[in-house]
Amino acid sequence: MQLLQNDYFKNQDLGDIHAKVCAGKRLSFEDGMTLFDCPEPLAIGALANMVRTRMHGDKAFYVINQHINYTNICINGCVFCAYQREEGQNGAFVLNKEEVLAKIDSTALTPREIHIVGGCHPKLPLAYFEDILQAVKEKAPTAILKCFTAVEIAHFAELEETTTKEVLARLKAAGLDMLPGGGAEIFAPEVRKQICPRKSTAQEWLTIHEEAHKLGMKTNGTMLFGHIESRQHRIDHLMQLRESQDRGGGYTCFIPLPFLTENSQLTIEHPLTGLEKLRTIAISRLMLDNIPHIKAYWVMLGVKQAQAALKFGADDFDGTVVEEKIGHEAGATSEQGMTRSELEAMIRGCGCTPVERDGFFNEV
Repeated sequence: MQLLQNDYFKNQDLGDIHAKVCAGKRLSFEDGMTLFDCPEPLAIGALANMVRTRMHGDKAFYVINQHINYTNICINGCVFCAYQREEGQNGAFVLNKEEVLAKIDSTALTPREIHIVGGCHPKLPLAYFEDILQAVKEKAPTAILKCFTAVEIAHFAELEETTTKEVLARLKAAGLDMLPGGGAEIFAPEVRKQICPRKSTAQEWLTIHEEAHKLGMKTNGTMLFGHIESRQHRIDHLMQLRESQDRGGGYTCFIPLPFLTENSQLTIEHPLTGLEKLRTIAISRLMLDNIPHIKAYWVMLGVKQAQAALKFGADDFDGTVVEEKIGHEAGATSEQGMTRSELEAMIRGCGCTPVERDGFFNEV
């Protein structure tokens, strides 16, 4: 059986990579490009599934969580974003503390993780966010608060005329437990200049996450792929995340986010295929040897493709979500939320064992 397996990967010009994967050795940039160039995506998926099974067996994780978007008003105006509004524009909104708490009250489930992100509002002071965190922590004391992207943290620091480290410390004191991974997009500066020129640089994003790690907080990482970036840009992005993890060790999960074209200003000549999404997820698992979890984010993948991703290296199915605005305004056609029984059925349906977790990936 082992000889047949070796021959299969050798026939796909993946013999050396297969040997590295079996030995637990780190893959190089060139290895990553070889994986992207391989004409057989199922071979890439098989390699990623070997790693995923070695790390997690047949477990697939999910969390009872809730997403809350506090505003869509944002000064960054990223070209790809369908969520952003200007102040006074039709559809623009800002939630006050009572409205945030009402959203938590609106769901019958008790969330183990509350995910709060929004736009970079030009006027909201840091005290607004401290007040919300304190109120949410009082309302849901057992929930892990995963809030504010590194881009938002940089924006808060600029408005307050202070450092990002001080912002993180103040928010942690108010109840912040971890950072989500949003805002990473693609790290390559030549791509960022075209799709998000006003947004924080890649180095600022990485620095803020590493500052959070030094303060004892966990964070996630993301990559938005399938727009104007190249496959080389994707591998570079993964390697920069891997190097950041080597320095700090605080990333719990990586979330590959496929670009949704429906409501974007970007014109995409060759939209992502389903197999290219799965290939990128699998390569993420293979390259990120030091980040324990890869998420199949069903909101943006769709449930069926998220199920397939569990066989292409992903081990986390995200969670109940309840209400999500950013991906859906970009064109996501998935449901707004899922129940525990629906999540478990989806996971079992692809041959995995559902395991409920908290925001830190502790099994419940």
